[in-house]
Amino acid sequence: MAGPQLPESLFDVIVIGAGINGAGIARDAALRGLKVLLLDKGDLAGGTSSWSTRLIHGGLRYLEHGDLGLVRESLRERDCLLRVAPHLVRPVPMLLPVYRQARRGLWTIRAGMIAYDVLSAGKSLPRHQMLSTTATLQQVPSLNPEDLEGSALYFDAQVEFAERLVVENVLSAVAHGATVVTYARVDKLSIANNRVTAVEYSYGPQGTAGNREHHSAHAPVVVNAAGPWIDEVLSNTSIPAPRLIGGTKGSHLIVSRFAGAPDIAIYVEAASDQRPFFIIPWNGNYLIGTTDIRYQGDLDDVRIGPAEVAYLLRETNRVIPAAQLTSRQILYTYAGVRPLPFVSDTDEPSITRRHFIRELPGIENLLSIVGGKLTTYRSLAAATVAQIFQKLRRQAPPCTTHRLPLPGAAAANFAAFCQEFKQRSGLRQATADRWLRIYGTRASLLRELMMADRSLAEVCDEETGALAAEVVFAFKHELAQTLVDCLFRRTMIGLNSDLGLKACEVAARVTRRHLGWSESRVAQQLAAYHDSVARLGGVKRV
Repeated sequence: MAGPQLPESLFDVIVIGAGINGAGIARDAALRGLKVLLLDKGDLAGGTSSWSTRLIHGGLRYLEHGDLGLVRESLRERDCLLRVAPHLVRPVPMLLPVYRQARRGLWTIRAGMIAYDVLSAGKSLPRHQMLSTTATLQQVPSLNPEDLEGSALYFDAQVEFAERLVVENVLSAVAHGATVVTYARVDKLSIANNRVTAVEYSYGPQGTAGNREHHSAHAPVVVNAAGPWIDEVLSNTSIPAPRLIGGTKGSHLIVSRFAGAPDIAIYVEAASDQRPFFIIPWNGNYLIGTTDIRYQGDLDDVRIGPAEVAYLLRETNRVIPAAQLTSRQILYTYAGVRPLPFVSDTDEPSITRRHFIRELPGIENLLSIVGGKLTTYRSLAAATVAQIFQKLRRQAPPCTTHRLPLPGAAAANFAAFCQEFKQRSGLRQATADRWLRIYGTRASLLRELMMADRSLAEVCDEETGALAAEVVFAFKHELAQTLVDCLFRRTMIGLNSDLGLKACEVAARVTRRHLGWSESRVAQQLAAYHDSVARLGGVKRV
């Protein structure tokens, strides 16, 4: 096992956690000229960032709590991501049906939509429409018509593969000088004279034989962006820290197309607890979620519970009676913990979704990121980097992440690039479409790799059409270290209908043939992959 080779010079900032917040902070800091070290105990996007509802939304439900500032920020950031990451973030129409007994009546929804449009002024997505009962059923004929009073039709945005959003932020950070070490578990923050003087960590990827290697890194500023694990990181210091995180679990079901399945996303209030949930076309299947339950369990083994499964199935079948979904139709499930601020006396939906940059008494150079979400990661990063420069007593250069495209959108005209790529790549239409939606303009690099070795045109997965070149590309150019990294968070094969179980053997053969993996390493990686799939499922079809 080859350990990380860090440069001898000090870093300006060490960022702990390579989810969307840590990745965004690392990118912004590197773009502004700071020497950055990014550490994560697992892979990029290996935690909460992969287990969201995969929306870049304007915060419609935050209006209910009067948080206009967060709605305005969310809408601004949604528009920004549509510009700088058009291959990953795309507009999605949302139908919000309103039923007679709902807590949020038609007039309440209408007022909320008007406010949403006002706050969206100048943004790129269309304004809402209020639809009659008849017009609503024309949009989704399978909706339960009983007590249906009408609906609102509006637009938000979807990030189909949030994992790729994280990966591209990190790739951009690396391109601007950042050092990234994954599978680097922080074991201790050494404290002296009210400062973190060293970050001590141990390195060892999942599915890799050998003992963990121990390392120490140093920087004048440390950012704890470990998401739900923030308190765990802080527990590795000699100074007592107050509890910062009071996370709630959000769980989702993935099902194939079902009777009455809508062609657009549905955002509807559950009858049992009045909490809104989604039924969303996603990745050729349907995503149903989410729940919102306080969580006190193992953060490294978060799974959906039987009551959550029953809740999501029951509410979906109520809204779309023809569905008649049971656990037999569930392809897989996933769950994650939101890194919300700790509060002891507030119901789960009322816990603020704002982010906070916390400093701890007695430690001058440590910032901890509490909260945050996919939609507003960029603005959170900008605010954090501004504080880093304050800590360094240096003038902060202007932030550029609001206008600088992510690597997969680096083209003068992204739409024109896509059209030309399809015409000139020589790829099948389905392959070209797939590469553009996952890799964006980086599809050109992928094609070059395949053209240099035509054996990489081998199909790895019949369902997605993924090619062997993608597997090699993940390891050579996208910081993947394990088969799980490659299939779940680079090629996205692992999120197909069978969690990549048919494709993993083929992918393993590719690594053996093209990357020189030994038979024992392949066997270890396949075992680790199957372990990850087993933990992910949560529900077994019978």
